[in-house]
Amino acid sequence: MAQAKTLTAREQRRVLDYVATRPHAARNRMIIQLTFYAGMRVGEVAALTMTDVVNADGDIKPEIRLDASQTKGRHARMVFISERLRKELAGYLKTLPASHTMTTPLFGTQKRAAFSANSLCQTLNTIYRRAGLDGASSHSGRRSFITTLASKGIGVRVLAALAGGHRSIATTQAYIDVNDAMKRAAVELL
Repeated sequence: MAQAKTLTAREQRRVLDYVATRPHAARNRMIIQLTFYAGMRVGEVAALTMTDVVNADGDIKPEIRLDASQTKGRHARMVFISERLRKELAGYLKTLPASHTMTTPLFGTQKRAAFSANSLCQTLNTIYRRAGLDGASSHSGRRSFITTLASKGIGVRVLAALAGGHRSIATTQAYIDVNDAMKRAAVELL
């Protein structure tokens, strides 16, 4: 099976521009941002509740602590949230109805209280397809997160730790898409 397409900054903007024109724009934008800027798996995003991202005084947490039940490998992990992503989360929370409580799922569907990992996967795949991004899938955000950080010189050990759940550095290395821009930048270091 082919790996998910790694998206360029232009392609990321394209999908966000598409999402902005569709129903549930704020929700879908936030879901996509969590995959691109926190490297979260779709199942992890689907499992989020308000208490995972907001502390008792209403501030966005600087990290999300996922317990074993929320992760693919059933190993608890911490997801670090950048200041940029914290601002995105704060904006998203302002769009939620007053009925949202701290135990409410962060992302809901029209028919169910929360997405399942599978339904969110299908939703993202549909968004990417309709945005015209052939080869992109629900794993594209996570793969782009790892590749982007690698292209900025972040070491594979740090990438493996940020990816969470990778028990082998080789697994993390498989996520890194080497492109012509990275190769050009490498030879310019000589």
